[in-house]
Formats: sequence, C-alpha cells, structure tokens
Amino acid sequence: MGRILAIDYGTKRTGIAVTDELQMIASGLTTVPTETLLDFLKSYLETEEVVCVLVGEPKQKDGTHSEVEKDIQGFLKQLNKRFPNMPIKRVDEQYSSKRAFQTMIDSGLTKKQRRNKALIDEISATIILQDYLYNL
Repeated sequence: MGRILAIDYGTKRTGIAVTDELQMIASGLTTVPTETLLDFLKSYLETEEVVCVLVGEPKQKDGTHSEVEKDIQGFLKQLNKRFPNMPIKRVDEQYSSKRAFQTMIDSGLTKKQRRNKALIDEISATIILQDYLYNL
C-alpha cells in the first residue's frame, strides 16, 4: 500500500510522522530543522514508499489562517516542484500542539522532558496523521 507522511511545518523546526505500510498506525518519525526539510524528504522518499504527504493547515480560533501559512505556501510550491507526482493534502491542525502537550502530560513525562519543543512538533505531526486516518 505505501506509507502516508504527515508534516507539522514550523518556521524553525518541522515535525514528521508516518504510517505503517498498511496505513493503520501513525507513529512519530522525527523533527528536523525546517531549512533541511526538503533534503530530508528527498532522502526518505528514496528509501520508503510514500503514497501521500499531509501538510498541516494551521488556523486561528476564528477560522482564518495563522501567520505561518505564508511560509507553508512557499514550502508547498517547493515540494510540488521537487516531487511533482506526490499527492499532497492539507489537513486541519487546529489545537494539535496543545493536544501534543497534553499527551506528554498524560504519558507521565517530566516538566524537563515536556520542554522539548522538537518532541512536541513530532507528536503534533502524529496527531495530525491520526486525525486524518480516523476520518478516512
């Protein structure tokens, strides 16, 4: 079947999650510096069969796009140019960071561990992917 890859794009760091090949389980993969994101994706897509890329769509409480959307649009253009045959879908990511932080609390992580912003980004990408799989 192939994997689905989810991206929680940030201006500094980007969280990445993937499914298993049967597209049943979402798992955090990593967090990478955003400036290396396209190179990371190139390397990953060369070794793994990915059938779709999900990119989080951050919105404000009133439903308007957040400020990072301009950066995401630039990233999407680069992504389409570099991987023209890869299906890309946008997925609502509202409250994914808050849910990620709550997941860390529920998992019993210490305050020091919960300050790890890279882990929050990776968990956020996993939540985006889980929501997508749930709504299939």
